[in-house]
Amino acid sequence: MKQLIKASVLMLTTAMAFGQEAEPVAVDTTQNTINTLGAVILYGNKLQDPVMSTEHYDYMKRVVQPRNVADMFNNLNGFSLVKRGNYAIDPSFRAAQYEQLNVQFDGGTKVMHACPNRMDPITTHVVPESIENIQVIKGPYSVRYGANFGGVINLVSKRPDRNERGLQGSFSTGYEGNGNSHVEMLHLAHVGKQFDISLEGTYRDFGNYEDGDGTEIPSAFRSTDYAVHTGYAFTPNDYLQLKWRQSFGRDVLHAALPMDTEEDNSSMISLDYTRKNVSEKVSNLHAKAYYSYVDHIMTNALRPSFMMTEAVAAVEATTMGGKVEVTWSPVSHLKVFSGVDAQLVFRDGGRTRMVKRNMAGDLLPEPRVFNDKVWQDSYVNDYGLFSEGNWQLSNDLTLTTGIRYDIVASDIRDPEADFAALYPELDQRTEYNLSGTASLKYRIQQGMLLEVAYGRGMRSANMIERYINHFTVGQDPYEYVGNPNLDAEVNNQVEVALRGKVEPAFKGLHAFNYGVSGYYSRFENYIVAVIDPELDRKYMPMAQPSEVKRFTNLDKAYKYGAEAEVGFELTPELSLNGFMAYVYTRNEDLGESLPLTPPLRSRVQFMYEGKKYWLGIDQNFVSAQDEIAPSFGETSTPAYQTTDIRAGVKPWKGISLGVAALNLFDETYSDHLNFSFVNQQGFQRTPITDPGRNISVFLQYRF
Repeated sequence: MKQLIKASVLMLTTAMAFGQEAEPVAVDTTQNTINTLGAVILYGNKLQDPVMSTEHYDYMKRVVQPRNVADMFNNLNGFSLVKRGNYAIDPSFRAAQYEQLNVQFDGGTKVMHACPNRMDPITTHVVPESIENIQVIKGPYSVRYGANFGGVINLVSKRPDRNERGLQGSFSTGYEGNGNSHVEMLHLAHVGKQFDISLEGTYRDFGNYEDGDGTEIPSAFRSTDYAVHTGYAFTPNDYLQLKWRQSFGRDVLHAALPMDTEEDNSSMISLDYTRKNVSEKVSNLHAKAYYSYVDHIMTNALRPSFMMTEAVAAVEATTMGGKVEVTWSPVSHLKVFSGVDAQLVFRDGGRTRMVKRNMAGDLLPEPRVFNDKVWQDSYVNDYGLFSEGNWQLSNDLTLTTGIRYDIVASDIRDPEADFAALYPELDQRTEYNLSGTASLKYRIQQGMLLEVAYGRGMRSANMIERYINHFTVGQDPYEYVGNPNLDAEVNNQVEVALRGKVEPAFKGLHAFNYGVSGYYSRFENYIVAVIDPELDRKYMPMAQPSEVKRFTNLDKAYKYGAEAEVGFELTPELSLNGFMAYVYTRNEDLGESLPLTPPLRSRVQFMYEGKKYWLGIDQNFVSAQDEIAPSFGETSTPAYQTTDIRAGVKPWKGISLGVAALNLFDETYSDHLNFSFVNQQGFQRTPITDPGRNISVFLQYRF
């Protein structure tokens, strides 16, 4: 309680520190309906939006046939993809991934994975066709959206167009030649004066793809999803919205994981309420509550290890939480966002092994059955208190500061005997994390914006890092053991960015866009897994490697990097764009890079967008990566290039037809962040290869 009181006083002091009069400022109050729902984090006002933030639309022009939401990040500058196959794909941003990134839907809804090998990351539980846009805060520069270590990714769901009353909807279908895959989606909505409702359903069936050498990669999966969204406006200032979604994955093959998904069933429900113009000082009140549940079953029935041991794991994850935020203005030109939020994660489940043969390969007279606890009935709950102030000091200068206090409670309620023996003082643990940020935005001149930011983001250890017990959850074949006594990771990050647009630029050039940023992060208590000589392998004790890794904190780690974008608008329809992203990381304790550090990536894009036609050509360049983490099982990867061509036409009103040739020249390559084949017949433990040439078509009808 004392800690909460201290944090509350500190936040109030932060907000009131702005309490001085400033010169009158012209404020852009234009907002669309969805902004009032608390679903978005960007409002289209460069001086008021969070610092170092971007927004991305029109995924169909970039990815004709996305497998899941993670595919939508494939061509976003600064992003890479962590792949374990065609389904279990995680976004990585500036060498931050997993819980280092705060990935959420509609301003706060979460669904956490049940599988310890992340067969079911958050990106698999919502279909890409239902996402309107992706909003990104590029570092720990906001405290409003939960604990933020490496950045916030907000996936905003599509909403009915409230300017169009009555029935509206769309039907889309797509086919992909490499894998004989297809996707169908139906979306229906009805908008009334006060009430709107939308329903959508999607079916995806993807087969095994072939790489550039014609090798078939086990990567097939099927999924069925449906969702219902409904909203009611009590008054023009009061809006209530309910969302319900279920997703069902079946027969999912994971080329780079030891087992496959037999079933993955998830459910999500969220309730949002927004009230505008509450009082003279309070402009907005937003409240959110959500609940999600994942039921996951995986087996090794299609793997070589099945001859020795039959394994079935049934695990589950429950995530619930919410947020209450008040937007208020103690003085003119100062907007303060204050509130509380919570994220509660519970996991349980186990694995059943039926050992049929001994280590020599001989059949046992009677199979031996073992039950292994996977999650050991654990939870990690985060309760947050935050306040963030945005003060327009002048027409061209904005100062933002924020502070956040998190109370993180964790416990393991059904520990395995050997885990309890390793940590004899197991009990509920409570951590207190303090984060903060300060930034300036300065409009140097019309169309030119300078941003300077500092953020301190804290992330307590996730459940794998705390409680996993002798499971292979890394890129290497080691068994991993958790550590419930880990300290929270801290990211102290500074960044400077300059971006702008010159319009018209000069004769022969309609406009010129540019953006460049550089950042540096110094980490405290960075969490990695290292070999512990005091631990012995538990399962298959004669197998190699015999060592075991345990999660621990490092004292000396850092990263720095840069990103750049340039765009030449030759005409309003024709453009030539270039993108580059580079990040360097260092684990000084082990004398190597941090795991999953992507290589230098750059892309040149030619784009034509007319009223009836559009055409895009992307040339992707990925450099070799020799800065690796051998302790993580990484190996160097060579450079590669790919060419993608996309085109579309709108022949009639409401009809869109798209076609693409991805990896046009049938390049054979493995991205550096790809995990390696494991427990696969005919494959060595080498990084999985990506798809070869892939021809894809897409048809959509909107009404």
